[in-house]
Amino acid sequence: QVQLVESGGGLVQPGGSLRLSCAASGLIFSIYGMGWYRQAPGKQRELVAAITSDGRINYADSVKGRFTISRDNAKNTVTLQMNLLKPEDTAVYYCNRAKLFRVGATGTFNDYDYWGQGTQVTVSS
Repeated sequence: QVQLVESGGGLVQPGGSLRLSCAASGLIFSIYGMGWYRQAPGKQRELVAAITSDGRINYADSVKGRFTISRDNAKNTVTLQMNLLKPEDTAVYYCNRAKLFRVGATGTFNDYDYWGQGTQVTVSS
């Protein structure tokens, strides 16, 4: 019954911006740290940003200064504002539970049982 629905992806030119949204249901959203993951073709999933239930934030070095994560507990949503996009940001982006210390790590993250469909971000000229 847990649902994670990502939206907001698309095709943008280098230097452009996108805002991704994640709507969560089926869990007590406000008690969990949440994050944004991405997976490019041939690559493992990477946790690029996380925000705790009390608002503490961490970013991977690859996106620091360009991406901003936020959450709205009243709406059960997590947002990723992406600016100054680069071709290497091209990936499918997913939201899920996350812990600050895992930001920047890559892997399968199989400790989380449910993943949504993700939203495709393509940065190309």
